[in-house]
Amino acid sequence: MTRLMIRPLLAIACALSTWGACAANDDINQHSTDMLGFSSGNAAKQQGLEQRFDAQLDPADQRIWLKQMSSQPNQVGSPHDKANAEFMLAKFREWGWDAHIETFDVLYPTPKKVALELLGPQPFTAALKEPAIAGDATSNIQDGALPPYNVYGADGDVTAELVYANYGMPDDYKDLARRGIDVRGKIVLTRYGGGWRGLKPKLAQQHGAIGCLIYSDPHDDGYAKGDVYPKGGWRPADGVQRGSVADMQVYPGDPLTPGIGSVPGAKRLAIKDATSLLKIPVLPISYADATPLLQSLSGPVAPANWRGSLPITYHVGPSTAKVHMTVESNWGQKPVYDVIAKIRGSTAPDQWIVRGNHHDGWVFGAWDPLAGNVALMAEAKAIGALVKQGWRPQRTLVYASWDGEEPGLLGSTEWAETHAKELQAKAVMYVNSDTNGRGFLGAGGSHSLQHLVNQVADGVTDPETKVSVRERLRAHMLIAGNDDDAKPEAKDIAKIAAQGGDVPLAALGSGSDFSAFLEHLGIASLDLGFGDEDDNAGIYHSQYDSFDHYVRFGDPTFEYGVALSKVVGHIVLRSADADVVPMRFGDFNATLDRYVYELHQLVDKTRKDTDAQHKLLDAHAFTLDADPTRPVLPPERDSDVPAINLAPLDQAAQQLARSAQAFETAYDKRADAGFDLSAKQLRELSARMGHMEQALTDPNGLPTRPWFKHMIYAPGMLTGYGVKTLPGVREALEARRWDEANQYAVITAKVIDGYRTQLDQLTAMLNK
Repeated sequence: MTRLMIRPLLAIACALSTWGACAANDDINQHSTDMLGFSSGNAAKQQGLEQRFDAQLDPADQRIWLKQMSSQPNQVGSPHDKANAEFMLAKFREWGWDAHIETFDVLYPTPKKVALELLGPQPFTAALKEPAIAGDATSNIQDGALPPYNVYGADGDVTAELVYANYGMPDDYKDLARRGIDVRGKIVLTRYGGGWRGLKPKLAQQHGAIGCLIYSDPHDDGYAKGDVYPKGGWRPADGVQRGSVADMQVYPGDPLTPGIGSVPGAKRLAIKDATSLLKIPVLPISYADATPLLQSLSGPVAPANWRGSLPITYHVGPSTAKVHMTVESNWGQKPVYDVIAKIRGSTAPDQWIVRGNHHDGWVFGAWDPLAGNVALMAEAKAIGALVKQGWRPQRTLVYASWDGEEPGLLGSTEWAETHAKELQAKAVMYVNSDTNGRGFLGAGGSHSLQHLVNQVADGVTDPETKVSVRERLRAHMLIAGNDDDAKPEAKDIAKIAAQGGDVPLAALGSGSDFSAFLEHLGIASLDLGFGDEDDNAGIYHSQYDSFDHYVRFGDPTFEYGVALSKVVGHIVLRSADADVVPMRFGDFNATLDRYVYELHQLVDKTRKDTDAQHKLLDAHAFTLDADPTRPVLPPERDSDVPAINLAPLDQAAQQLARSAQAFETAYDKRADAGFDLSAKQLRELSARMGHMEQALTDPNGLPTRPWFKHMIYAPGMLTGYGVKTLPGVREALEARRWDEANQYAVITAKVIDGYRTQLDQLTAMLNK
């Protein structure tokens, strides 16, 4: 048998079949219908409270707020961005919250000049702008709007031949090399998709390119997907996706103050020393502007999976004529305005439930982020009404509308870094949303919160199908996992969802404001929102992300905005008032068991694939298979896979399973007794449970990026927003850094052992 013999077969079967710990949970024991964290009497009161909360939610509010807040350009540093912050501040105070604006000055370059032209016998000058569209009232507003650009790319005035690199991911450069194409000294043209935008210029820079262009191919978000705006919701020919290209996988936030708040007196790096900034110029362009550039390319015809949907033959280059691009920016600081509102807890004021969504956009930002932000505002208004009726949360509520998320999670990161000690002492959880639309609930986060999310989602009705949002999500997972093209992880999750009970939470990587809370400070976090049935992907980060587009192709009735307010609001209210914070650690243990199993699968697959490649190379199969008239070189020979020792992780996961079972037994006994501990004991128990996630961090952080301290979840260095679980080990295996993989198997196991020790202490408290 394979190396998987190391792991007990029972644990493997558990990981594949139940998601929850085999003996600890499955929505299956006698406590499955209880409200997590509440005695039966208090659960009934909580249900009444949530019904009163729901009665305060009015979709008309969200529509009015969205129209007002997206009526003018809303990027960092714009007058309307500040006006929106002041508008929310006034609203929070009107609703009874103790609110203020916290300001941070951050590096935020804005373009002074951007230009792109194709030289040679058929010259072309790119428009680099988005024209007005009939029926979109804000699309003709130019005053105060920044042109399309990628923030944190370098300034530059460069002229060179062009090379097409598909999505600009690592395997694409391997394919170019096999075709004898070198990008050194060239400008690289890539298309959006296949990976996070910031990786495209970063990899181009690493391969020696002097500039990078990123265009939106209609294959990915234009007419190949559906009718384009204004007939449909998809990206029109002149639409451009803006976005940050900061190296946020190293650290997010102000590039000049990594790890510390960007406050007066903070020690700032020189711009040249900021490792999250690129060294080459970058520009985003439309497919209208990209078409003449693609037509100028000569060289080999692009591989089949490189070809988009434009009516041209795709070549890889180099181009027959040179391309000239210019980016010149103002590298000054701009203020970001975080709106912070609190309602002090009555009995446990030093336990905080933190809720956030950002309010800055790239232009108008109706979908991203304001559709989520107005749902947050609706929650705050409804909670304020409950307070005026005489209710008071036991734990403190902190509601935050962040600024500067789009350039690099600026407002949330600077606030979290500034208040790091207080947050680690007081924050029990962080609940995030960002965009919102029509469709299925998207839910990701810390797996100790999985059962809480499931219980809440089971009690909120989907506006269209009238079943619970949990059951609709389960059906969506089953369909997606049974697709022939589904990834193995999706197939496994579909198997888990089919068992009934809890549907799994997704693991979180990056791309929104939870990052500083979860991955830097170790605060249990969630990220929630509805989508997949709206047509907003086509106008993502463009001037056409407008109110008019949203009310046609997003959530026209704002019923899903209300649904998001209900899901998040119920999570916040339950977490604020539970006898014991509503966490279930067996769910994390079972998820960890699956992640460790996946590492064994990765090792086995890597060894098998390596052996297969070596046999093909030794047989000269690649050379003999290649068309002599269109030469493609063999791939470079992969290194041999040595012995990989995952035994420390196996042992840590097995021991944690026993501790999780003991905790669940003790917890259930106390729950049956109505949590018969003193008020002081309950507060201490909840505080310690709320700090459990911090035990999954390591003070030294991940290799080459110490800002990221969580050893279970992190964005991938080569996936951007996409998550890597057990990242210290997984990324080392994927990069064939074998010694590092063995090293981080030990480091991660020690972190898990520390988590288990704290869990055992919680069990002892329950058993007193």
